[in-house]
Amino acid sequence: MRIFITKPILEDATLMLQSEGHHVIVHHGDSPLTTEELYLEAKASDALITMLSDKIDRDFLSANQHLKVISNYAVGYNNIDVSAATEFGIKIGNTPDVLTEATADLALSLLLDVSRKITESMRSIESGNWKGWEPLGFIGQSMRGKTLGIFGAGRIGQCFAETCNKAFGMEILYCSRSEKPDFQGQRVSLEELLSKSDVISIHCDLNSETEDLFNFEAFKKMKESAIFINTARGQVHNEEDLEKAIRERVIWGAGLDVTNPEPMSKDSPLLGLENVVITPHIGSATQIARSQMSKLVATNILNGLNGDKLTAGIN
Repeated sequence: MRIFITKPILEDATLMLQSEGHHVIVHHGDSPLTTEELYLEAKASDALITMLSDKIDRDFLSANQHLKVISNYAVGYNNIDVSAATEFGIKIGNTPDVLTEATADLALSLLLDVSRKITESMRSIESGNWKGWEPLGFIGQSMRGKTLGIFGAGRIGQCFAETCNKAFGMEILYCSRSEKPDFQGQRVSLEELLSKSDVISIHCDLNSETEDLFNFEAFKKMKESAIFINTARGQVHNEEDLEKAIRERVIWGAGLDVTNPEPMSKDSPLLGLENVVITPHIGSATQIARSQMSKLVATNILNGLNGDKLTAGIN
């Protein structure tokens, strides 16, 4: 059967699929596929491996009801109309669990970078502005004993919180739709999370309730010394409001691995601010995590083509 992959991924997936006798086609262009290109490839395929940047809506699924399975190379799947896929008998999968530690590690990296002004100080060296050690130069914040606020206490949020607690003795607050009895943190309201946390870290899904939730009004409720971290979805924070909050010193700084839009414009005013560190959606970008993602996405495809339940199925 023909399987189309919308962007190159580690060869673990291709080798697994080919070993089962399937024909694998990979799109190697620099830019995401156009809607027309994706339609044409889907028409000729039995299964798809897709990215968050691929729009798999009702119209697309209606026109490609012959597809047996689609697996997203991501934990998130808000780019796919799952209800429509279910209606048309198309199985949908994703890659949860395998990128938990990698993404939590990046959240910690962003926090330390922002709190200790690492990127900011490096820029001063690159520009030739650093003239030598100064007693008042690049004074950052220590995270030891501070309060970490987790918004969305799923696998990644809990992993990040536990790491911060063990490494720095941080007190953990969390805001989640449900109680997490095995999580050693205190569940609080969003209002309390904003007002009491020294660091707010986002680990939630993107939905109608969370989109643009972290806007200027939310930032105003945070401490002036607070650091905002987002490794989940760029649409959860309002980018213009975040830039305003940092520029006007409503909050202290931000570390982002996700932006809105992606890719971010090189002219974004956030890029020119001190105490802001932005990475290009690399949360899962470790060899181990991406290899495990590739194997899981291939397993989902093989499950679907064989008529079996997906290992990581959504519908």
